[in-house]
Amino acid sequence: MPTTHEVLNQVPPLSGYDVFDADTALAEAVHRHGAGWATDELSALGRLAGSARAQAWGENANRYPPELRTHDRYGHRVDEVVFHPAYHDLMTVAVRGGIAGGPWRDPVPGAHVARAAALIIWSQVDAGHICPVSMTYAAVPAFRVDPDLGAYWEPLLTAPHYDPGLSPSTAKAGVLAGMAMTEKQGGSDVRANLTRAVPRAGDDGSYAITGHKWFCSAPMNDVFLMLAQAPAGLSCFVVPRVLPDGTRNTFRLQRLKDKLGNRSNASSEVEFADTTGWLLGEEGRGVATIVEMVALTRLDCVLGTAALMRFGVAQALHHAAHRRAFDRDVIDAPLARNVLADLAVEAEAAMVLGMRLAATLDRRPAAASAGGAVSLPPPDSELAIRRFGTAVAKFQVCKRGPSHAAEALECLGGNGYVEESGLPRVYRDAPLNSIWEGTGNINALDVLRAMGRQPGCVEAFDDEIDAAAGCDRRLDDAAGALRRELATVDEYGARRLVERMALVLQGALLVRYGSPAVADAFCASRLNGNGGYAFGTLPSGLDLTAILERHRPKL
Repeated sequence: MPTTHEVLNQVPPLSGYDVFDADTALAEAVHRHGAGWATDELSALGRLAGSARAQAWGENANRYPPELRTHDRYGHRVDEVVFHPAYHDLMTVAVRGGIAGGPWRDPVPGAHVARAAALIIWSQVDAGHICPVSMTYAAVPAFRVDPDLGAYWEPLLTAPHYDPGLSPSTAKAGVLAGMAMTEKQGGSDVRANLTRAVPRAGDDGSYAITGHKWFCSAPMNDVFLMLAQAPAGLSCFVVPRVLPDGTRNTFRLQRLKDKLGNRSNASSEVEFADTTGWLLGEEGRGVATIVEMVALTRLDCVLGTAALMRFGVAQALHHAAHRRAFDRDVIDAPLARNVLADLAVEAEAAMVLGMRLAATLDRRPAAASAGGAVSLPPPDSELAIRRFGTAVAKFQVCKRGPSHAAEALECLGGNGYVEESGLPRVYRDAPLNSIWEGTGNINALDVLRAMGRQPGCVEAFDDEIDAAAGCDRRLDDAAGALRRELATVDEYGARRLVERMALVLQGALLVRYGSPAVADAFCASRLNGNGGYAFGTLPSGLDLTAILERHRPKL
């Protein structure tokens, strides 16, 4: 048969490279925030993330989604979810790499920063399986509310062993945790929950829980923190899938959600009938008990979005560097350069903010950077920055994720619209980070509540901005306008306010820590009013070459 065509001008796969080593901005953040000791481990993870083997895991875990098995062949109720082997490969690496619990197990300086960087690296292989990993990481502080429950569960939650399947926790090398809050009638309004918890007679202190949860992700995790109405009000309970005596707790999986994205991860509707749980914290204080878990999973939504943005930038730049059109390399075309640089600026701004918030978890008075010692606020201010800044970041960064994914996909043209590029999966996954753990409106309202109820939050935020005062006139002007806007805030204008807060905070961090070219482009386009709504509307006069070289992955 005659050859009909040759394959010309097609881009080689972006494979066989170190995802961490190729990300200059992330490596700088790791050193800046005191986790330089982790670079060898992060590079090893980065090499695996950039390998064809791991990329195939991510593709297969999404191509062959989880399947629900409510009963076994004999009619016994089992309520299990079956995953493709690639999902277990992904989970093994994530848990072994400390993304699920490493910083709590070994709380050395910079441990949470190293973990955040690992999440950004490994999320680029697949975002879905990060959900159970993130919930496990975030559950540890909540368990510490009760010394006895914490002493039992924390060593298992933080163990570097992925041990899938339903069996008693006493027989497992490590366990995973989840949460179950959302109900049909309430959604984000968890105080409208109807699930009931009644104390049982006996000496074990257990409760009988009856009700329904509308969204429960990762239902094969070993233990769940669940909100239910107890006699004294909405309370938090520890609900294991398998009880200490080896019998399965009543945890009826009604169906798996058929989701837009996040397909490698199972999300389910669950019925509880006389299900056994143990009170965590005080009755009537359920939201206060679980709020720290929510705050940490929110931060992971920010980090996860930064990961998706980085993946999109890497793919778009790689394509543009190897594709020719109209007798020139795409990366040399002025308009393409504007789009690519704009995408890179957005990705770096998201990452810098996420890593700064992760650094607050280490609560160190100082951290190292390439330029020497960097003074940080005292621990109380760090806590305020985390609580306040996480809601601000969750709103803005996760809102930008879907449009960023769409533009990165478009950089590859029709090839980007094909599943094999990996970008359609990013496009489907991106909106979820804005929905999970509170939609944009919920996070905007949380910012307003924090301003009114949490002393020191606004002051800590202001101090963070002031640290960059005098470095860039555009930033100073935007900060001044924001301070005037803070005095007149109301619920109707909350989204605009929180957006401006995020942009000013990102600008301050980039001016302090980022490359001069990236900081200049951000301030010129996001703070100075010279940018447009679409990506690729950077004003002239910027050093796009420096931005593109900084973010272009090197094979």
